[in-house]
Amino acid sequence: MAVNGALSGNYLGLFNRSTSGNSSNHVFAVEFDDFRNEEFNEENDNHVGVDLNSMISEYSEPAGFWGGREGEEWEDLKLADGRNYQVWIEFEDSVINVTMAPAGKKKPRRPLISKPINLSWVLLDEMYVGFSGSTGRMVDYCRILAWSFSNTNFSIGDALNTKHLPVYVHPKTLLFRTNGFIIGVTFGAFFMGGFCALVFFCSLFKTRKEEKQENFEDWELEYWPHRISYQEICDATSGFSEEKVIGIGTSGKVYKGVLKGVVVAVKSINHETQHGMREFLAEISSLGRMKHRNLVGFRGWSKRKGGKLILVYDYMENESLDKRIFECEEAMLLSWEERVRVLQNVADGILYLHEGWEVEVLHRDIKACNVLLDKDMNARLGDFGLARLHRQEHVADTTRVIGTLGYMAPELVRIGRPTAACDVFSFGVLVLEVVCGRRPIIADQPPLVDWVFSLIEKGELNCAIDERLKGQSGYNAEESERMLHLGLLCVGDDPVSRPTMRQVVKTLEGIKCTECNEECIHLGLLGKINSAASWSKSSTSSSYVNYPTFDEILQTKFYSTASLSVSCPSPQPQSEFVSEGR
Repeated sequence: MAVNGALSGNYLGLFNRSTSGNSSNHVFAVEFDDFRNEEFNEENDNHVGVDLNSMISEYSEPAGFWGGREGEEWEDLKLADGRNYQVWIEFEDSVINVTMAPAGKKKPRRPLISKPINLSWVLLDEMYVGFSGSTGRMVDYCRILAWSFSNTNFSIGDALNTKHLPVYVHPKTLLFRTNGFIIGVTFGAFFMGGFCALVFFCSLFKTRKEEKQENFEDWELEYWPHRISYQEICDATSGFSEEKVIGIGTSGKVYKGVLKGVVVAVKSINHETQHGMREFLAEISSLGRMKHRNLVGFRGWSKRKGGKLILVYDYMENESLDKRIFECEEAMLLSWEERVRVLQNVADGILYLHEGWEVEVLHRDIKACNVLLDKDMNARLGDFGLARLHRQEHVADTTRVIGTLGYMAPELVRIGRPTAACDVFSFGVLVLEVVCGRRPIIADQPPLVDWVFSLIEKGELNCAIDERLKGQSGYNAEESERMLHLGLLCVGDDPVSRPTMRQVVKTLEGIKCTECNEECIHLGLLGKINSAASWSKSSTSSSYVNYPTFDEILQTKFYSTASLSVSCPSPQPQSEFVSEGR
């Protein structure tokens, strides 16, 4: 890729004198420089630097690495000596780590550069990854012999085999004329026996060491190489201490732990057969590669004998949504603006699952307890234990009725085949939960959907809204009623009449959907709105239907001006079963 106006030589084909330092460049680079350029404030002719939109490095260190068992021994490296070097460049939690070492050596424990850095103003949604080099008038060689890139897995670089790469170091004198060569040939025979014995004992030691380590099977590496050792997870959770338990699900306990300095959530589940384990890991590995701000991050996994699978996720400080809209203290209760933002976040996450990845992903278990809140109260959709990858040319590969009662679409019970419309139905129930502050199924009470519909037939829809909201500042009665209408649109009996998640997202954003054709919206959705009988179990001859049209809903923003001023700072699997909504 050529950069317009860029100069070679000192500017490496990336900048020129007028563009270097311009914030619109959006260039993040790590430089390996064997020439001192005073124009860029460089201290020596053998350094490694971190550059942001400029050739003047933000951070710079002499080339070398920290050796020794604990990284206490400094060793210099010469960039231009022809030796092969391996470099690890890692960015996590606003810290850039640059580590280098001679090729074939293990990654040093201590990085060469480890500094805080803000890349939010540099990186765009889509960026190029590559290499750029220039020698100017110097005679120099820059070779890239092997490289790897991952935005999720820091251990991927360890899979590169750098031990047998070609070497370009030219000896100062001919090897066979050196004293060392003559001595080696003369006395080599005397040491051959000792060398063979040493190789034997080293091989024996290595074999025994590998036997003590966890066994990796070939098929596991096919799916996702980011496997975490059981011992690391055990240490992170203090040996799976009961004091670390933060939740108990139907398939196992969830623990809070600290893994490599990062707080994580750890969950263990059981799979009865090796085939079931392999199938589950295949899907988890695919889901783990998905990245979206409204999906709970999946960090890795570990497997133990007996079918025990351990999954590691990002830890969500504010736990699940149901603990902040149902039976909770006043201080923990979400405001109206926060509830709207939560629904927007969840809708964005579901849209990404349906349309934003290489295949359609059906979540199949969308509910309040599977919506987690991070430290900034942003919602993230989690618990992908029932999710399935669904390629467009194939029907979903299951006929088992799975999910949670109260959230399952009626056609799922009839035919057992999940579709994107089933997720839309579950989201509609979630909308009603959030606005009403009530669970979908409560003993000795009508289901939430039927209850809300009965109120709309009576003209008492306002009674469905959570009473605790009505006294809060920022609450808007009209917005809440329109939100209920949107929820009822999503839970229609006919899956064809339900809006798509793209329509739902645009509705929540207050943007009129112009991409959908008239047949999709007006005939299907309006027909469902005007058919009150199909929404209720009880038959009625009442002609009272006070639904807004879908166009009216699309034209109305579900957040007020006050809502826009609110500060919005920047998969725990389950077995396939039907559980009761709670």
